[in-house]
Order: sequence, then structure tokens, then C-alpha cells
Amino acid sequence: MQPWQAVDRPWGGTLGLGARPALVVVDLMRGFTDPSLPLGSDLTEVVRQTNQLILEAERRGWPVVLTRIAYPEAIPETVWMRKMPGLRTLVEGSPATEFDPRLIRPDGAHVVTKLHASAFFGTSLHGRLAQAGVDTVVVTGCTTSGCVRATVVDASALGYRPIVVREAVGDRWTDAHLQSLHDMAAKYGDVVGLREILARSADRAREGQGV
Repeated sequence: MQPWQAVDRPWGGTLGLGARPALVVVDLMRGFTDPSLPLGSDLTEVVRQTNQLILEAERRGWPVVLTRIAYPEAIPETVWMRKMPGLRTLVEGSPATEFDPRLIRPDGAHVVTKLHASAFFGTSLHGRLAQAGVDTVVVTGCTTSGCVRATVVDASALGYRPIVVREAVGDRWTDAHLQSLHDMAAKYGDVVGLREILARSADRAREGQGV
């Protein structure tokens, strides 16, 4: 049992899967998934598990969003770049900004190019999801303590139910990964295993068919 799961603790409720989920795949691009690049680490398993969710999203008709970070060459230095100089390698057109070649990219997937950690900050993502009637964002990708967490926090603030799939997110550091999963589960969204989200998806589909 986690600390927030004690019956006398006022946090860690369950949000569940809403009526209209979308899959948001955060930054599974070579800059982060190729260990030979400055910001990269081995996220092979994260890509593999995310691919299973992309196939499930296609099967269920969920919108699929793929995010990436790519900076125009002429962009002024941001505070984030000062703190994390490796971001300067993510210049539009460089191999680091390409999606991991192992990642499934559905024909109908919407690509969001962002300049900050959250998939929502400074992008059109909220408007697009709201227009599609989305009430739940199933989040995968990297890094758990960075762009995934920022996306989940903003999703919650904007009124979506965030669901993080445990096996489909990753980080460079295990401690940061685990702490961020604990924190998100306690305060911002559901953190579930792949089997659980697939089961929830199947149950929701059966409900929709009146089974």
C-alpha cells in the first residue's frame, strides 16, 4: 500500500476512463530514445508498450496525438534552455527531432510540436481535444519526471482525466521515474498498468455496445 492509499488520507482517488479518451504520446523522438545522443536513454520497452496502446487506440477510434520538441534555429534562448543546455540539440531538421523509427505512426495521428515541457503549453492541443469531445487523456512517453508529468498536471488543470500507463513511460533516472509516478498517482491522475488500461478500454467498448 502506498502512503496516499491509507483510508484516512485525503488524496489518491480514482478517476477512471471517461467516455471519450485520447492517447497522448509524449516526445518519443530520437533525441530522447537514442542513448548515443546527449539527452537520450534506452527507452526500448517504453516504445514497445506505447505501440500496443497505439494499436488499441486505433481499434477503439481514440484520437492519437504524438508530441515532439523542435526549436527553430533563430529562437532566442529560453530559461529552460539555460537550465538544460542539451535542449539546443533539438533544432528543427536535426535527427534528434525525428520520431523514434520503431514508433507506430497512424495515418490519422495529430503531431504537436512544442517548445516547453507540457504538451498543452503554447500549443493547440487543448482546443483540438475539446473540439473532439475528449474527456480523458491516456499518457505515455518520456520523461516521466519532465514532459510527462508537466502534461499530466496541465491536463488535470484543464479538466481532463489523466491516466498514465506505467510500463509506457520512462526516464533517465529510476528514482525520478518512480517518485514522479507516486506523485502523479497521489495528486493528478490515475497510474495504471498496461493490462488494466486495456481491460478498461474493452469494458468501455462493451458498455457502448450495450453488452
